[in-house]
Amino acid sequence: MSTLSGKNIVKRYGKDTVLKNVDVEIETGKIYGLIGRNGAGKTTLLSILTAQNPANEGTITIDGEPVWENEKALSRICYSREISQVTMFGPNTIKVKDYLATARAFYKNWDEDYAKELIKLFDINPKKRVNKLSKGMLSAVTIIVAMASKAEITILDEPVAGLDVVAREQFYRLVIDEYAATGRTFVISTHIIEEAASLFEKVIIIDNGEIILEENTEELLARAYRISGEETAVDAAARGFKIYHPESIGRNKVVTVLAEGPVDDFAGDVQVEAVPLQNLFYAMCVDGRKEA
Repeated sequence: MSTLSGKNIVKRYGKDTVLKNVDVEIETGKIYGLIGRNGAGKTTLLSILTAQNPANEGTITIDGEPVWENEKALSRICYSREISQVTMFGPNTIKVKDYLATARAFYKNWDEDYAKELIKLFDINPKKRVNKLSKGMLSAVTIIVAMASKAEITILDEPVAGLDVVAREQFYRLVIDEYAATGRTFVISTHIIEEAASLFEKVIIIDNGEIILEENTEELLARAYRISGEETAVDAAARGFKIYHPESIGRNKVVTVLAEGPVDDFAGDVQVEAVPLQNLFYAMCVDGRKEA
């Protein structure tokens, strides 16, 4: 099993430390979700893992080989992010067909027939210039590059940001079908967590420049609970668990907790519910963690 590995990654911009001794392991043959608030460091981390941005400290390797300035290692990775409609010289007037031709030349496993299928699926005019594309079309082009690259490790940064609900569902189906057919690794950074959660075999949560959780999604959600009820009863039921985002309303209280594993029964007269990934993410990142 191949691994894209980042160890002790530190990234600073002036006096601001954007990534703080980050460790991350991306194993091949899995679909990862990378989630975090705006400014948490997601894009910076992805750009460093793919050698588009140098780290101040730390190492990035794939199967033990450094990624930085290593054509062999980089040929196994595709990092697809939104295309800029403006360059340092003015509007980005490159045509979509020429942009895809550049991608075809860069990715050794490029599948031209698949790219043409996706152009039809997303109804993209290949003769249109990038600076004339809508937000949704820009997102579609980044998806076409990512999927048609056939790269062993394919990383997409906010791929569905501009897509409507139909196109988003088409994208999720593409990932599932491609993963089932090829076993490619996908890393998807997204803010639309509720829709995409079922895709993720593993989830990585980054907050304030630090990885606060990296875990199998199903196992994580199996030990996450929302406990509500009278305050003293909730405090008793949550004792010993990791508690996130406690909220009190009069005598009642609501907390999100993480247990060491699935729990069959909680003490006291409380209501216990499963927690979707989006709600767990919110609870973990909104105001930090507290111990009962």
